[in-house]
Amino acid sequence: MAKAYYSTVFEQPAGEVWKIIRDFNNYPVWVHGEGFGEIEEGKSGDTIGAVRSVLYRERRIRQRLLAQSDTDRFQTYEFADAPTLPLQDFQATLRVTPVIDGDRAFIEWSAVFDCDPGCRTELSRTLTGWFEAWLESLRDRMAL
Repeated sequence: MAKAYYSTVFEQPAGEVWKIIRDFNNYPVWVHGEGFGEIEEGKSGDTIGAVRSVLYRERRIRQRLLAQSDTDRFQTYEFADAPTLPLQDFQATLRVTPVIDGDRAFIEWSAVFDCDPGCRTELSRTLTGWFEAWLESLRDRMAL
């Protein structure tokens, strides 16, 4: 299994960051380049099994919420369709942890996946770069 990982610290409290992330349908609210997004079948954005369908850079991406905890401030998801990258068995987790010093938030975004061994490094770098860019979008949103 391959892994992609990115972490950062936000100046806002963990609870404030989690308020934006926790709704699985809020992706369009804080990711730059995001077009339209919706949760299918009328489910709410915090329902386990909910599928979000987003248009990201003219590509339709469907992802299923596998787990979520307000206590531990994390959500785990997978692709509901074939991914747009050459990988399989993808599972990602986005976690927000309080930093007591300064009342800030430590944010981690990680993914594990399978792929052709020759693609592991490239795909890990690609996903890590996307996680960084998307968290910078969230940082911009939090600054408003």
